[in-house]
Amino acid sequence: MALEDKIRSLPDSPGVYLMKNARSEVIYVGKARSLRSRVMSYFKASSDRDRLITARIADVADVDWVVTATEKEALILENSFIKQFRPRFNVNL
Repeated sequence: MALEDKIRSLPDSPGVYLMKNARSEVIYVGKARSLRSRVMSYFKASSDRDRLITARIADVADVDWVVTATEKEALILENSFIKQFRPRFNVNL
């Protein structure tokens, strides 16, 4: 499935998303109240987008996600994934 199609298929649910590079390495982990809205916001054209987000998006080749029941569960899972994958664009919690 193409990245654009995958992003469009994201659910409107709370959860955690994992952005991966071409080597399938997790480069960013984030949480969201709405996975669809949050991930799509990275890919919308914006003239005032900061350099870190631009660099992050340029490296993204795939996005995976895990739906959670609540935002609190998403926060706990995000923390766990950051510790597990140590993505280069995340700050250590």
